[in-house]
Amino acid sequence: MTVRVVLGAQFGDEAKGKIADYLAADARYVVRSGGGPNTGHTIGLPEGVVVLHQVSCGVLRTGVTAISGPGMVIQPFKLEEEILELERRGLRRGEILLSDRAHVILPLHELEDAWQDSLRAQRSPGSALGTTRSGIGPAYADRYARWGIRLGELSRPALLRERLELLYATKPEVPDLPPIDDLATRLAEVGSRLDPMIRATEPIIWGAIERGEPILLEGAQSALLDIDFGTYPYVTSSHPTSAGALMGSGIPPTELDAAIGVAKAYSTRVGAGPYPTEDTGERGEHLRRVGGERGATTGRPRRCGWLDLVLLRYAARLNGYTSLAITKVDVLGGMDEIPVCVAYRLPDGSTSRDAPPSRAEDLAKVEPVYATMPGWPEFHARAKERIRREGASALPSTLRRYLDFISEETGVPVEYVGYGAHRDETVTLGPPTVRRHRSAMTAWSG
Repeated sequence: MTVRVVLGAQFGDEAKGKIADYLAADARYVVRSGGGPNTGHTIGLPEGVVVLHQVSCGVLRTGVTAISGPGMVIQPFKLEEEILELERRGLRRGEILLSDRAHVILPLHELEDAWQDSLRAQRSPGSALGTTRSGIGPAYADRYARWGIRLGELSRPALLRERLELLYATKPEVPDLPPIDDLATRLAEVGSRLDPMIRATEPIIWGAIERGEPILLEGAQSALLDIDFGTYPYVTSSHPTSAGALMGSGIPPTELDAAIGVAKAYSTRVGAGPYPTEDTGERGEHLRRVGGERGATTGRPRRCGWLDLVLLRYAARLNGYTSLAITKVDVLGGMDEIPVCVAYRLPDGSTSRDAPPSRAEDLAKVEPVYATMPGWPEFHARAKERIRREGASALPSTLRRYLDFISEETGVPVEYVGYGAHRDETVTLGPPTVRRHRSAMTAWSG
């Protein structure tokens, strides 16, 4: 396959970085297609844990080119720090290219982000979004309002100054903006240092496609946080879907060969928003503790709960997943029984299996209908070593039954399983063989 995309299928933090890193071993280019420093892809290497924010995981592989694509919003000062830290640790092994079309997150965007979320909380305590305050939303807003500054413009001082003056004129209400002269100087300086990596990346990718070189698109955030199809307004500001990954990389849709959806064997969510299968009791705390569920970027504790097949079916339809990667199955090891949400009971007493409410307020009112699956043993070191040696045949039979249930319920085969935090703790079940089906859709009437 030439072009594959790895996408989050839940609310984020599904170990996409781990799966993307696993697949990057067979890639020539790894392209990050959207988002910015609000996400952290955590990868367990023999040298220790590394968290990538604005550089794709291709940077960790010799002979691979890591591209930060045109769909991203990039904070150049933090990007430079990230690259220098990779160099310090000896982990900058692949080439880094930055799209000249990617937009720049400015310090004023970070200030605006914090100001906006505080304003929401002051006006209505329940309306705060719980953003990372990384400037993502304001940067994308300026991008679409056509006030934005792109990476390729940092090397043009006169144009940069003109764009900054226009941008400052649009933000008279944002307090404590940095002096424009100081910011213009700092941007020009960092732009000159990054300039050798800034390129028109889409022709490079097109040439790779023509030569049949393998390309991996690395998604950030996840389908249920999509600005249009997620739990609006508790969403991100971009399109973390298969269509968004193509748009954010410059790859035509006809070139996509595979779309891999990544989901945990349970689920988590960071920040505010509806979460039907959240478990606020002891079992949810167990998932948080055993799974190490804290945000890689903010360190905030994640809300934890159970696998939601209604939302997973929806994400599969939306993205056209050709297979699934189910991660962190080891976190559920040792549990006698595992609940899985198979449907929603709606306020009128009816049930829905395929179509979640489009309004966040309505999604917050559904009652999950659970099926109970038998658990599997803990993943001790000996069990992990056996899986490394024997492959998928060494997975516990009850875990295989759990994975088969997910495939049957979604119509998408499980192709990869992550059973630990480290790079080599992933196993391939084999190429997709389950025939995809279309279950009857049930419409939501609000």
